[in-house]
Amino acid sequence: MPANITFSEVTPQHIPASLLLEADPSASSIASYLLDSWCVIATSDDNVVAACVVKPIGNQRAELFNIAVSPDFQGKGCGTQLLRYMIQFVRAKDMKRLELGTGTFGYQLTFYQRMGFRVFDVVKDHFLDNYDEPIWENGVQHKDMLRLYLDL
Repeated sequence: MPANITFSEVTPQHIPASLLLEADPSASSIASYLLDSWCVIATSDDNVVAACVVKPIGNQRAELFNIAVSPDFQGKGCGTQLLRYMIQFVRAKDMKRLELGTGTFGYQLTFYQRMGFRVFDVVKDHFLDNYDEPIWENGVQHKDMLRLYLDL
């Protein structure tokens, strides 16, 4: 990871929408979870290069709704460091469990599993029912969503 990366909490307005769209192609979906969320950005030379959005969902649980890294910084450890930072941030907010939803295949699933997340549910047809346009990865259409958790 580049040495000059810093992490800081910001309000939702300080996250570039184009960055959030890297991880979630639906602007309406992003708008539905952005309000009342905890937002952390990673900056390099005063440029936002990654962002993470987590929202408390009750019973000492929070949900990671979006983690996105600028294409120029992908594959360099920035996302891993940002998620580690966010896990500590959420723990400090007295959360006991961090949850998220992701596709049933792809690099994102491997990323979360490497960080210790485990599957607890499958939401059938989530991507078919909730996105106007199909989401494709490596020639395969995303249909179902895996729900993952990490006990904090």
